[in-house]
Amino acid sequence: MAKIMDMETKIGRRFEGKVAIVTASTQGIGFAIAERLGLEGASVVISSRKQKNVDEAVEKLKNKGLEVFGVVCHVSNAQHRKDLIQKTVDKYGKIDVIVSNAAVNPSVDPLLRTLESILDKLWEINVKATVLLLQEAAPHLQKGSSIVIISSIAGYNPQPAMAMYGVTKTALLGLTKALATEMAPVTRVNAVAPGFVPTNFAAYITKDEGVAANEEKTLLGRLGTPKDMAAAAAFLASDDACYITGETLIVAGGLPSRL
Repeated sequence: MAKIMDMETKIGRRFEGKVAIVTASTQGIGFAIAERLGLEGASVVISSRKQKNVDEAVEKLKNKGLEVFGVVCHVSNAQHRKDLIQKTVDKYGKIDVIVSNAAVNPSVDPLLRTLESILDKLWEINVKATVLLLQEAAPHLQKGSSIVIISSIAGYNPQPAMAMYGVTKTALLGLTKALATEMAPVTRVNAVAPGFVPTNFAAYITKDEGVAANEEKTLLGRLGTPKDMAAAAAFLASDDACYITGETLIVAGGLPSRL
């Protein structure tokens, strides 16, 4: 516990008394974001599609002394979205932060050979679900609340093996701008665009020989980590970023990021 307290002291307590929801947060970047917000004092609501994964993640975070609550939520399921918001409000009475992290990339096919069903799934989960979740959450968001959308460096330059995924992440850059306009001045909306981060989700581009190749593309000579992304998301969600909205913070080690 002393080690955790040292970490808490080092990173501060910017979310003391606040309630944060993080979608797709039982592993990888989402889990790291939930952990960071919890270490900084937030009551964190984590979610994922499978109860087993939710239970395991909750246990890990509680073992670190964090206040955490788990809800099963497949973001494409309307009832699941409703339950995530309602159960959060029932338990904590409000919502201060939402981090929209859920995404899929079910195909590496070229765009012109991608099945319509796959195109629909990518759009539904990577883009539309964020809008629908915020429709449920908006009545409960506090003044000074913050939304952080997880986009991707792929949104700036979609690669052949993840073309439609990249296009959906480009859409999130525009969605961030549109939501920031609509939700101001009560709620700020920003995005994080991670570079290459070796997680289970990105294993097909960051494993084995892909590691060295992708490291060489960065100016800092290394891949990103979930904690790098968590630090960026926590900054944007915090009052340290209280005069920032409608922006995307690229956290990619210097990878090119021009549209």
